[in-house]
Amino acid sequence: VQLVESGGGLVQPGGSLRLSCAASGFTFSSYDMSWYRQAPGKERELVAHRRSRIGSTNYADSVKGRFTISRDNAETTVYLQMNSLKPEDTALYYCNAKGTMAYYGMDYWGKGTLVTVSS
Repeated sequence: VQLVESGGGLVQPGGSLRLSCAASGFTFSSYDMSWYRQAPGKERELVAHRRSRIGSTNYADSVKGRFTISRDNAETTVYLQMNSLKPEDTALYYCNAKGTMAYYGMDYWGKGTLVTVSS
């Protein structure tokens, strides 16, 4: 099983980044996919979540209207489009996969990609 994040980097406030998480080794379509982040000195927090089948999404209040999570089941990839970035969005961003139905209880994490928002 692998979750490999990419797309992080340094961006100025107000800028945009698109994070990708390439998944392999499990039945992607049966897993809810999420993005979490952890800023220095803070706990890991849920940023965005997208269900496997229903397709419903939910977001942290701090990113609503700015971030969009999407998934491509054919490419087994989940994305996080981040617009209007703020310095407080600076964090290590992690991809997470949680199994549903027959795969309930399975939980996988990537190693993270660093996003730095600074002028």
